[in-house]
Amino acid sequence: MELKAQIMDANQMQRSLARMTHEIIEKNGGAENVCLVGIRRRGITLAKTLAENIEKFEGISVPVGHVDITLYRDDLTENAELPTSYASVVPCDVRQYNVIIVDDVLFTGRTVRAAIEAVFGFGRPKSIQLASLIDRGHRELPIRADYVGKNIPTSKNEVVKVMVDEYDGTMGVMLYSL
Repeated sequence: MELKAQIMDANQMQRSLARMTHEIIEKNGGAENVCLVGIRRRGITLAKTLAENIEKFEGISVPVGHVDITLYRDDLTENAELPTSYASVVPCDVRQYNVIIVDDVLFTGRTVRAAIEAVFGFGRPKSIQLASLIDRGHRELPIRADYVGKNIPTSKNEVVKVMVDEYDGTMGVMLYSL
């Protein structure tokens, strides 16, 4: 892969996440009934950042969990080997909450569909919303994000990579060509 451009640096990511946090608080009439669920891996880090922002802005600590969508993927039978699955953790009764699924990059919508199924494994939430740092288009399913950090028009021959300190040692969003 060849680096084409840096789409966001650490400061731009933080500003986008702060704006998304305010949108979440506004749309939900506060944060008392909000539960954030990050999609494994980078979605977890982004969900934690949104929760920290909510606590800073509203003084409310919201539950934060995570889901591993591996066994919910619709292409599971196409893989030659059985993939490794990790535990999903949702630390609240989702029936009492507006669950916000947090993803790093929204692309075809298939990962989000799988995450919705994983959340339903914990019960039926009051609502499910979607927060995605990057929306790159090319949807294959009728899924849209309620909260978006940045829309980036891409071709299918490009890859968007969100980097977070926890896994990459740096923060930023990069665009690569295949």
